[in-house]
Amino acid sequence: MAARANWSSPPRAGVHRGVAVVESYGSPVAQVVEIRLLEGKVKVERVCVAIDCGRAINPGQVRQQMHGGVVGALSAALHDKITIREGRAEQATFGDYPLLRIHETPRVETDIVEIGSPLGGVGEPGVPPTAPALVGAIHAATGRFVRSLPLADHGLV
Repeated sequence: MAARANWSSPPRAGVHRGVAVVESYGSPVAQVVEIRLLEGKVKVERVCVAIDCGRAINPGQVRQQMHGGVVGALSAALHDKITIREGRAEQATFGDYPLLRIHETPRVETDIVEIGSPLGGVGEPGVPPTAPALVGAIHAATGRFVRSLPLADHGLV
């Protein structure tokens, strides 16, 4: 993944990177998130993922699961928030809950690492490293530490 993300070289002009590594459901997962700031707003351009889930029986499904996890996690990190008023959720339908739109979805590239590890999960493990890598990229871009989500609450989206 470090080679795919070109980690050993500085990012392209205007691009900022963040990285995170977690173990989730028995699978180590690493992600590099690349962003640009456009008029002070975050634009996620690319996410490189590496997962060691043991033997990948269906590599295509593993890649799709990682892609789905990244998209879901970015949606939560950028926009998603449920507010309660008078004991009820104000967001009752998808129209009230701004999921990630196609024009916001970055390129997601996944490397499956098979080194003889035991079988691990491939659904949820794509989610946990996304927000930490994203806020790491924001810190690289701005010097600012974002300590709460969604980013929309900070004027970054």
